[in-house]
Parts: sequence; structure tokens; C-alpha cells
Amino acid sequence: MNLQPGDKAPPFELNNANSKVGEAIMTTADVAGVNGTVIVFECNHCPYVIANIDRMNAMAIACKERGLGFAGINSNDPVVYENDSFEHMVKRAEGGMPYPYLHDDTQVVAESYGAKRTPEFFLFDAEGSLVYQGRMDNSPRNPNDVTTSELEDAIIAMLAGEQPETVYTDSIGCSVKWKA
Repeated sequence: MNLQPGDKAPPFELNNANSKVGEAIMTTADVAGVNGTVIVFECNHCPYVIANIDRMNAMAIACKERGLGFAGINSNDPVVYENDSFEHMVKRAEGGMPYPYLHDDTQVVAESYGAKRTPEFFLFDAEGSLVYQGRMDNSPRNPNDVTTSELEDAIIAMLAGEQPETVYTDSIGCSVKWKA
């Protein structure tokens, strides 16, 4: 089930693989910023995520500067994709990640958000209501081919007190790897 614009962010309490940013266990409230929050469902092995790491890191830094929280959530089944285990999440975070990297080992959070792909972004306003869901832009594999910036556009509109022109896009990436 997809969240709809205006729906509240489903609550979570998840282990954080990034000890440099945040506590060992973080909640929805812990990652929220005063002006809103970006949640990205991601993982370690997806080539779309790998191609976006630098841009996601830059987006997280830009969000912090704007008073927005930012967190990544990995919901993939680590039995099928060992590279998505918590231990591998810790290793990736140690390589330099400016945001909490949370482990949804039960996949309940991904289900409650309606996450389908990695990476998939959810933008919530200061009250925790969904403003935008979907891709960062139209070229996750090659930043040189980007011609749209839906997530950034939605953030700008939200911070200006306006409704974004686009509130939903289909994410471009790998599917969430669900447990059998």
C-alpha cells in the first residue's frame, strides 16, 4: 500500500549502522528535522544506489543545512543478499556517510511506507506529512544525464510553503528484496 500525500510518516525504531551519526537505535522522531525529513530506502548492492552515493551524501548535507532530517533505511533480505547485512551496512557507513543508516530487518517499515525500489525517497514536512515520494531525478545511473530534479524541486516548494508540482514519481532502481 502506498502512502498518499498528506499521510503521516509511519513510525519506526531501527538499529543504526552509522555510529558516527545518531544513536545506536533511532526512531522516526530522532531522524526528523525541524523543517521536515527525507527518508530514502536504499541498500549496499544495488547499482542504482551505488551510482547515487555521492549525490545522496550531498543531498543529506544540503538537507541538514536546511533544517531537514535525512536517513537511509535498508530493508533488503540479507539472507538472499549478504552484502545487505547489518555488518556490511556498518562497513559502508564507516567509508563516509553523513546520515543515519537504519536496518529494517523485519521489513515492516518498508511495507508500511510502501517502498518498492532502491533508492526511493520520501519527503515529509515539519508536521510529518508526506509531501513527495519517488526518485531523486530522472537519471540515477549517470549524473551527467540528469534533466529533472523532482526531489530537490519538492524540497524547494515545501520550504517555500507551496505544494510541489510533482508529488509522486516512479522510482528508478532495484526492487526491494523481500523475504520469502
